[in-house]
Amino acid sequence: MADTSENSFSHNAASRLAGGQSIQEAGFHVGSLSDPTSDLEIFSKEVLNALISDNLPPTPNNFSLYFDRILEDKSESLRRQIGSILELEDNNEDEQNIEMEKTLKQGFSSVKSILQLSATLYKNMALMEKILEKRKDELKNIPSLNEAQHVLSSLTGDVSKLSGILSKQVTHMKDLYGETATIVKQVENETIFDNQYGVYNKRYLLNKLAQEANLIEEFHHKSSLVMVQLSNDTLSLINSEKAKGLMVRTVARLLLKTSRRSDIVAHYGEGIFAMLLKHTDTDNAKRAAERLYELVSSSNFFLGDQEIQLKIAIGLSELNPSRSTEEVLVGTLDAMYASNDEKESHYVVCND
Repeated sequence: MADTSENSFSHNAASRLAGGQSIQEAGFHVGSLSDPTSDLEIFSKEVLNALISDNLPPTPNNFSLYFDRILEDKSESLRRQIGSILELEDNNEDEQNIEMEKTLKQGFSSVKSILQLSATLYKNMALMEKILEKRKDELKNIPSLNEAQHVLSSLTGDVSKLSGILSKQVTHMKDLYGETATIVKQVENETIFDNQYGVYNKRYLLNKLAQEANLIEEFHHKSSLVMVQLSNDTLSLINSEKAKGLMVRTVARLLLKTSRRSDIVAHYGEGIFAMLLKHTDTDNAKRAAERLYELVSSSNFFLGDQEIQLKIAIGLSELNPSRSTEEVLVGTLDAMYASNDEKESHYVVCND
C-alpha cells in the first residue's frame, strides 16, 4: 500500500472534525485533497462525500455508519481487503466492557463459592461437636475410662471454643455475603451484555433506541428496527427445552454473522432478538431481513434422528421520533408475530 501520510487527514484535523468543526473550519476542503492512491483511500473519500451530500456532520460515529452501509454494495474482494484492515485496528469499547463484565461476574462467582464452602465447613464442625457429645455420654457408663473421659472433656472444650470462633466468623461471612450479593445485583442492573446468547441485553437496546430517536429528530436520517424469533412452526417441532435453547442460540449466532459492525444485536427476552439498523430505511431493512431469513433457513438442526430446518418470524419497522420507544417495540413485535401467518413474504412491516 502506498504511503498515506500526505493523502489522508492528519490526526489534528480529524480531532478538530470530531470536536464539531466543519471541514472548512478544520483547514481543508474535500475538493482540495490530493487524489487518493489506494482502494481504502478512494473508498474513504466516497464515504466522506456521501456524508456531506446528506448534510450530516462527519463525526467518527456517522463516518463509521456510512462506511459500513456503503461497503455492503462493494465487491467481495474490496470488502475482504478492507475487512482485514479493520480487524487490525479494531478497538471496540463496548466489547472491552463486555469482557470486563464477564471477568467481574466470574470473580463474584468465585467469592460466592468460597463463602458456601466456609458455611459447609462450619456445618461439619457442628456435626463433629454433636458426635463428640454422643461419645462422651457413652463413655460415662464405663468407669474404668476416667482418664479417657478427662482427655475427651478437654478435647470437647477445645472444639467448643473453635466452634464459637467459627460461629462469629460465619456471622461475619454472612454479612459479607449480603454485601457481595448487593454488589452483584447492582452490576447486573448496569450490564449491557447477555451472557446466555452472546449479544447485548434489553437494557442496552432500549437505551440505544432512545438515543437513535433523538439523532433522527436532529439529523432527519432513517433507521430501522428488526425483531426476530423462531417461527411457531419450528417451535411446534421441539419438545425439549434444552433443544429449544440450542436453537435460539443458533439464531443469535446467525444474527451476529449477518449484522454489520454498526448494527446493534440484542436479546429482547424469551428468545426474541432485536437488530437496530442505523441509517437504514425500510427498503434496506427488507433486504437485511431477506438475507437473515435465507441464512437461518439454510441452517439445519439435528434433534436425535430428526433433522429440523430452522425458520424464523421477522417483523420490522422504521423508527419515527413521533412514536415512543415502547410504541416502536410493540408495533415491531406485533409485526413479528403476524409474520408467522404470512405465506407470501418472509417478514411483516409495521407501517404505524
